Amino acid sequence: MSASRESVGAIIAAAGRSQRMGGRDKLFVVVGGKPLLAHSLSAFDTCRGVDRVVLVLAPENMERGKELVAEAGLSKMAAVCQGGERRQDSVRNGLEALASCQWVVVHDGARPLVTTALIEEGLEAAKKTGAAVAALPIGDTVKEVEPPDIIGRTLSRGRLWAAQTPQVFRYDILRQAHQQVQDEATDDAALVEMLGYQVRVFEGSPRNIKVTTAADLAVVEALLAQSRVG
Repeated sequence: MSASRESVGAIIAAAGRSQRMGGRDKLFVVVGGKPLLAHSLSAFDTCRGVDRVVLVLAPENMERGKELVAEAGLSKMAAVCQGGERRQDSVRNGLEALASCQWVVVHDGARPLVTTALIEEGLEAAKKTGAAVAALPIGDTVKEVEPPDIIGRTLSRGRLWAAQTPQVFRYDILRQAHQQVQDEATDDAALVEMLGYQVRVFEGSPRNIKVTTAADLAVVEALLAQSRVG
């Protein structure tokens, strides 16, 4: 690591329960010749801008995850730690295991097609406000629905973006958010927003999908095959 560059840590959040996978654990399903989780880990391991990585897993996956890390020969893995009840609890555990650094990148382990370029773009985007998230403009018309299944209003899609990961933060900002905000949040940006910090958006990738169902695995396999041919 260059003496002039601020240190960067990464947290791979992979403590979910794969509830929509029909009994399979998506993290360890082989796609493109290796476990799905290994793709995400490899991207961060080879990214020049990242210095160390912490993997957060569900308790029942700790041993299996450690074996995967050992077999993959990852050079930047600092720790494999246990997740919590909620996603934000898992990321908080990851922050503790990561220890202090200037910047932290949080990424979903179930997004296997993240690239080193996207990680680097996030690090650059976060410099202006201390926080930035990958996201894509929403192309579909979005309806806000009220009970009982009645449209309350149509939202202006011109200002709507679908958040992805990686999400990049100054370490002190994210740590503060996790310590002070108790409300439920589905991503780390929401916690940071609750404290009044500005979070920038940088353009993500349509390929950077999150695997939640068995059908998504087929999409990832096809995209990986396309990359090999290309």
